[in-house]
Amino acid sequence: MGICLRTALLFSLQVYEKVAYLLTNLEHPRTESEWENSFALKMFLFQFVNLNSSTFYIAFFLGRPGKYNKLFNRWRLEECHPSGCLIDLCLQMGVIMVLKQIWNNFMELGYPVRRGQEGGQNVENKVQLPQWDKDWNLQPMNAHGLVDEYLEMVLQFGFITIFVAAFPLAPLLALLNNIIEIRLDAYKFVTQWRRPMPARATDIGIWHGILEGIGVLAVITNAFVIAITSDYIPRFVYAFRYGPCVDKGYRQDECLRGYMNSSLSVFDMGERWNVSEEQSRYCRYRDYRASPWSSVPYDFTLQFWHVLAARLAFIIVFEHLVFGIKSFIAYLIPDMPKSLCDRMRREKYLMQEMMYEAELEHLQKERKNGRRYDYEWP
Repeated sequence: MGICLRTALLFSLQVYEKVAYLLTNLEHPRTESEWENSFALKMFLFQFVNLNSSTFYIAFFLGRPGKYNKLFNRWRLEECHPSGCLIDLCLQMGVIMVLKQIWNNFMELGYPVRRGQEGGQNVENKVQLPQWDKDWNLQPMNAHGLVDEYLEMVLQFGFITIFVAAFPLAPLLALLNNIIEIRLDAYKFVTQWRRPMPARATDIGIWHGILEGIGVLAVITNAFVIAITSDYIPRFVYAFRYGPCVDKGYRQDECLRGYMNSSLSVFDMGERWNVSEEQSRYCRYRDYRASPWSSVPYDFTLQFWHVLAARLAFIIVFEHLVFGIKSFIAYLIPDMPKSLCDRMRREKYLMQEMMYEAELEHLQKERKNGRRYDYEWP
């Protein structure tokens, strides 16, 4: 199974890379930097959809308990655990953050070592080569190796931010992984890979925009996870609207007493199956619907609409609050220090003053030599 998984991952990466090459070449970018930015964006989109599709499916599309989704009205789709989808999402994130990072470090270190051993078999051990020949025999770095390094870090940033509300240990696991990977990269670049050619860059290019987009998506996703996937909002509505704390005389820790019974609805199995009197005729399921003996059976109750309104209100308030805090922090911490801005303005002013003095001196020399001018001298 491990060999099949490894083969599938390598095959998908090769297919994505070839498709990204083809689509980027069809665009005919003008410069090399535009080509790299376009190629990096396509690789990120392919990998992001491939790696995050399972988590988004569990968080927002997996069948909820009490609601049976069927494909073509025949095949019943899988559902979350009866306790909710948040635990399934947490387990999925744990598997991704632990196993995926271990596999990436293994491939990142093992592949150059294996290639280096295969290449070293062709070199005779009897001949003592100089150091520059030994360095030349190392594995050359991929032409877009830096794209792979950026891509790995950006995808990891997406994992630890988009669903951090469901798996709070993700930043800690990412920190431990990065500490280990720093040493692995140092070993790889020093002993296994040929030294890459240096290139000057003013910034990180399109990766800055990708990180900004992931940050915005993370705020929206966490708002929906807290409001829809978790039971935080239903518990909050019950505690302050339907629970025993509404009446006086109860302690604060007793506000959720009876919450489980309030979140379960009643279904009459005798309406659909023949159930004898000795058997239990009624069953409970998670939903906010009226009882079978009410005037409008199985209709949504008032509590359902209260929970829905609270969820929508929480999403709007949470997003605006986080974006407001982000904008305020960005205003307090500018991209460029004030002292550097003052020095740049002073340098620009001195440069203009020097150009003005040089032009004035040139004009005075020409006037002294008796040349005529087409304009009036002040």
